[in-house]
Amino acid sequence: MEYACRAGSETAFNFGNELNLEQVNYRGIWEWKADEWGNGAKQATVAVKSYPCNDWGLFEMHGNVWEWCADYWQERLGCEARVDSWKGQEKPEAGWRRVVRGGSWDDNGRVVRSALRYWVEPDVRNDLLGFRLALGH
Repeated sequence: MEYACRAGSETAFNFGNELNLEQVNYRGIWEWKADEWGNGAKQATVAVKSYPCNDWGLFEMHGNVWEWCADYWQERLGCEARVDSWKGQEKPEAGWRRVVRGGSWDDNGRVVRSALRYWVEPDVRNDLLGFRLALGH
């Protein structure tokens, strides 16, 4: 997901290093502050294609909803580049944490960066989580 989000960029966001509410559905502030929202923050999910796509034509890669990823949570990923990190992973015991990426509408700017990942138990359901279907080659 990070690779798809970046779309060849090396910046904090696929469109550069600056973030605003014209580009991403997020809380509208950089640091977390309870009950604080930026002026114009939606405070809810929005329809896909509400914001500009990245250079590969993928929409809402930052913010809106956290996206489930195929891999299991690992505390340390290492420094080497990886492709299809989920392939060859041993399946941990039932209920093990799964990776989510992208941040959500309820998160601050620091959280919706390209490289940030988090974990969620696989049985969690809420309006901050979603998934993406994408055609492969």
